[in-house]
Amino acid sequence: MSSTLMPTRRTQIVREPDRGVYDRDAINRILDEAFLCHVGFVVDDHPFVIPTSYGRDGETLYIHGSAASRMLRNLTRGVPVCVTVTLLDGLVLARSVFNHSMNYRSVVILGIATLVDDPEEKLRALQVLTEHIIPQRWDNSRQPNDKELKATSVLRIPIVEYSAKVRTGPPIDDEPDYSFPTWAGIIPLATQVGSPIRDERCQQELPEYLRNYSRKSR
Repeated sequence: MSSTLMPTRRTQIVREPDRGVYDRDAINRILDEAFLCHVGFVVDDHPFVIPTSYGRDGETLYIHGSAASRMLRNLTRGVPVCVTVTLLDGLVLARSVFNHSMNYRSVVILGIATLVDDPEEKLRALQVLTEHIIPQRWDNSRQPNDKELKATSVLRIPIVEYSAKVRTGPPIDDEPDYSFPTWAGIIPLATQVGSPIRDERCQQELPEYLRNYSRKSR
């Protein structure tokens, strides 16, 4: 069943509060459709924002990377993080430049990332990350070996403190501008899946799960 979380002081949408979304199912749909997140954190008074892939397993978000990376080295110490995910759905062209906008769906998650050190959970998390991008790919690929697992760090972030912001619909102009003689409306944007390109050393036929691949919320 869907649940709606009361926003915290940090996640309450202040500007355009009518666009705020706190329903958990709506949050999950955005997370499950997008590919990339941006992880923000501070180290030695310097802010960093790193783009990375992610995967969701219930109420947990997993991210991973090289154990030697600055992000993974510092987040394992329990540095607070801000994770953002954005889907861009359209360009909104108004009569005035001031009222131009975008249609979008975005999620912000606040929390503290912790290192996944249990081998079974770590392997499960890597499966979640893989399946998030290409469902069924995990069972059709070579599993990571001990050397690869040692070189990879996985972090878990609880999806507990969060909010979404969503804009839909046409441009909103000031009333006097509706008579201004220019085109106004929406230019839709979407992620498009092209035809698969076979690696020159691949001898396998294209499997069904890739032939029918699409990027939609699941």
